[in-house]
Amino acid sequence: MEIDKAIRESGDRRLKTKYEHAIYVIQRALALYSIEEVAFSFNGGKDSTVLLHLLRAGYFLYKREQSCSNEGLKDFPIRTIYFESPSAFPEINSFTYDAASIYGLQLDIIRTDFKSGLEALLKAKPIRAIFLGVRIGDPTAVGQEQFSPSSPGWPSFMRVNPILDWSYRDVWAFILTCKVRYCTLYDKGYTSVGSIYDTVPNALLRITASSNNKETFRPAYLLSDGRSERAGRAKKFSPSVCGSFSAGSNGPDSIDLRKNSMRTASAIAVGDEILFGTIEDQLGPSLCRKLHSIGWSVSQTTVVRNDVDSVADEVERQKSTNDMVFIYGGVGPLHSDVTSLGVAKAFGVRLAPDEEFEEYLRHLLGDQCTGDKNEMALLPEGITELLHHEKLDVPLIKCQNVIILTATNVMELDKEWECLIELTGSSGLLVLMEPYILKCLTTQLSDLETAQPLSKLCLEFPDLYIGCYRKSRYGPLVISFKGEDQARIESAIEALSKKFHPGAFSEIN
Repeated sequence: MEIDKAIRESGDRRLKTKYEHAIYVIQRALALYSIEEVAFSFNGGKDSTVLLHLLRAGYFLYKREQSCSNEGLKDFPIRTIYFESPSAFPEINSFTYDAASIYGLQLDIIRTDFKSGLEALLKAKPIRAIFLGVRIGDPTAVGQEQFSPSSPGWPSFMRVNPILDWSYRDVWAFILTCKVRYCTLYDKGYTSVGSIYDTVPNALLRITASSNNKETFRPAYLLSDGRSERAGRAKKFSPSVCGSFSAGSNGPDSIDLRKNSMRTASAIAVGDEILFGTIEDQLGPSLCRKLHSIGWSVSQTTVVRNDVDSVADEVERQKSTNDMVFIYGGVGPLHSDVTSLGVAKAFGVRLAPDEEFEEYLRHLLGDQCTGDKNEMALLPEGITELLHHEKLDVPLIKCQNVIILTATNVMELDKEWECLIELTGSSGLLVLMEPYILKCLTTQLSDLETAQPLSKLCLEFPDLYIGCYRKSRYGPLVISFKGEDQARIESAIEALSKKFHPGAFSEIN
């Protein structure tokens, strides 16, 4: 079989692993269901094209094992479902019918809406399982596994997803290695094909306009960053979700920081354990001190549950009112690690496989980087920038003005912060400002004695933050003065001291 031979002779170890896993899923399905009980949903796109040839190879290998024969594949008996839409590209329809003729596909064409057409087909045919070209990151892939029952409200069948864990790179590696035909739209800069109303060539593949001013594009397989696969698909965002992200842009966007002299940041901790009181959040206070050391003001720190909607709501609130948002906790392969998905939802984008990040994880985890751990390589699509530093095992993740920290303790946070500051020197990641000046006074005066003079002092010096606290109920009152101008702080301290008898206040470090 030419497909199996091409993969076996390939030097792409990653592709071989993906292929073997997909073939296993296909053969498992063929062992569970008779050939009359399975079907294949084909839409003419690159993913279903890959699945078509995987099914051909899988069926050939399965039959060879059953009959111990090495004869070639003469037919493809798996029923093929094609939804013919009036909004489909003519090239998609043409490619589909050509493929049906070349490979002997038994097409069941649905011209109504997909759901009702599928209901009618399943009533007429004994279909129990349908092979789908769904990949993680597709809008319909949420919550799916290699074998997943159909969603509530749909006719009952088993969804079989052999290429669920394949990336954009894997898809094109297979197509090019096996030298199979694909829709000609992909040679014209289309990287993800939907309807004629919501699909345009990917701007990242645009070739500089020639003398005749005609736009041309490179082929889809030359897209270097799979995170931007769907950049040619129209997206609709509400203004509250969009922030500074433009639907027409591709890849990471730069953030237009506010032009005033102050930079504000906020910190979000993700963790039920903090809310339960099981552990104490030490990263938040440390992060606040680090931000103050570069002259940034911290507007708030919050703790949210390990819940996608909780994370998304908090990120959406804070990213629109702060220059930068730092989020930590909830990063990893566990069911409670929902930070990346929450950030993606806050920006109105999906998670998609990031091959570059997955390579870092594979280098770090070795053979353990399998199964659910691949989910750690799913990052918000189109807005993710990886922050590389030689001291970091894996890059930090920046999604517009949200930075996802992976630190689990103060020592790790110190390391990540040091790398961020060094990266700032070369890329302007953070605006480094003069650090805040802090001076503290201590006094044995009561709160009642100091309340009114301090209130008036705040009005006299609105540019300073003047705070008060006691470390214990009967301990001395500590008055803090924080600002950017030391002379103003000294003036405020002098003005306060004049309101009381000499020696009422002592300066502390």
